[in-house]
Amino acid sequence: MLNNIFNPKSVALIGASNKPKTVGSGIALNLLKGKREIFFVNPNTPRIFNKKTYKSVLDIKEKIDLAIIAVPASIVNDIAKECVQKKVKGVIVISAGFSEIGNIEREEKLKEILKDIPLIGPNSLGIINPKAKLNASFAPFAPKKGNIALLSQSGALIDAILDLSLNENYGFSKIVSLGNEGGLDLGDYLKYLDDNRETKVIGMYLEGIKNGRKFFEIVKNIKKPIIVLKSGKTDLGKKAALTHTGSLAGNNRIYSSVFKQLGLIEVDSIEELLDTLKILSWLDRCKNGVGIITNGGGFGVLASDYLYNENIKLPKLNRETLNLLNISLMEKVNKNNPMDVIGDALANRYEKGIEAMLLQKDIHCLYIIQGMQIMTESEKTAKIITKLYEKYKKPIICSFIGGTSFKKAIQILEKKKIPNIIEIKRAVKTIKNLTYEK
Repeated sequence: MLNNIFNPKSVALIGASNKPKTVGSGIALNLLKGKREIFFVNPNTPRIFNKKTYKSVLDIKEKIDLAIIAVPASIVNDIAKECVQKKVKGVIVISAGFSEIGNIEREEKLKEILKDIPLIGPNSLGIINPKAKLNASFAPFAPKKGNIALLSQSGALIDAILDLSLNENYGFSKIVSLGNEGGLDLGDYLKYLDDNRETKVIGMYLEGIKNGRKFFEIVKNIKKPIIVLKSGKTDLGKKAALTHTGSLAGNNRIYSSVFKQLGLIEVDSIEELLDTLKILSWLDRCKNGVGIITNGGGFGVLASDYLYNENIKLPKLNRETLNLLNISLMEKVNKNNPMDVIGDALANRYEKGIEAMLLQKDIHCLYIIQGMQIMTESEKTAKIITKLYEKYKKPIICSFIGGTSFKKAIQILEKKKIPNIIEIKRAVKTIKNLTYEK
C-alpha cells in the first residue's frame, strides 16, 4: 500500500511555485533532483523551473502515483476531491490549518474524502526516501542513504536532525513527517518499516499517540529496535503538543511504562536519540556486561561512575583473562575492569588488553577510551580495534577523546562501523541503550 508513496513512478505537486523561499518552490526543487515523472500544478503560472504546468491534476493525461498538496488549507478539500477523481494512489497534504489549530471539522472532511487513498498529513513536512532518490518534502537538506528510519511529529526536528547528520557517517532509509496523522498513523508506518529490508533501526519523536491500542498491537510484534524521544511531559509541554499537531500528550508515566513493556528504548534528548540511532544502525544489541580499557585512569573512573548509575555491569576479570594479561603485559597494566593500560601505552599494549577482554565470555561489549599522549599511536590502535572487532564480533564503542589529533583514527574506526563518541557520559548513555537484561 505504501510503496506508491515511498517509491512512486509519477508525482504531481499541486501548489508548485517559482517563487524563492516558498514551500511550493522548495518541494519542486527537491522533486526535480530525483529520476521520475514530475508534474507541476498551478493555474496561475504557465511554466515552473522550465516545466509546463497544469491548471488541475485532472488535466494530466498520465497516471499519478503520488499527489502532494501544498495550497491554502481553505481549498485543500476541493483539491483532494480532484485527486480522488484522478485515482491517485497516495496523497501527502503539506498544508497546515486543520486540527492543530482547532479546525477539526475540516480535517474530518479531508479524511472522509480520502478514505480509500493513503493520506500523509495534513500539516506535514513531507517524506524522504534517499535510496529511491525521492525527496517529497520542503526540507532544506538531502540526507545520506543508510538504514535508519525516522518518524517525527515535528518537521522542524527532522530538519535539525538532517543538518546534524551531514557531518556524521550514518544515513537514513525512510523519513516521515507525520503531521496530524489524519489518514495513515504511527502504527501504519511502523508496520511498513518492520517489513522494509532497507531499515535496521527506527527512531521516533512523539508528542502523543492517537491510536494507542493499534500502536500496542503492532509494536509488540516488531523485532527491530525502536528508539523514542517523547515530549509533552509537563503541563506546558502537553499544551504545546495539542496546539502543534493536535495530539494529546497524555500521562508520561503511562507512556514510559508502555514503552518499557514493549521493549522500546526511550531517550531524553535529541543528542541521545542520534547517538543511539547511530550505534544501533551499526551494532547489534547485546547482554549487559561491559569491559572498559583506557590509557587514562581518570577516564576509567568517570566511565565506571556513569555505568554504575545506568545499572551496567562491569564483570571482574576472571582467572583466564588475568593469566593472559600476566603473560603478555606483565606489570604495565592495572589488571581490573576498567583496565588502565597506562598513559605510555603503545598500540600493542592496547591490543593485548582488548583481546584478553574480548575473550572473556561475560564481557559482551567493550568500551575503549583513548586520550592523546606524546607516545600514543592512535591510528595504529584504531586499525588493531577494527581487526579484533572483525575477529570476535562483539560490539565495540570507542571514545577517542580529542580534536584534530584523532581525526584519522576516528575515520578508520567509523569506516568499519565502530562508533566513536567523544564524550564519556554520552557514550555510556548509548551503551545503556545497546545492552539488555536476559
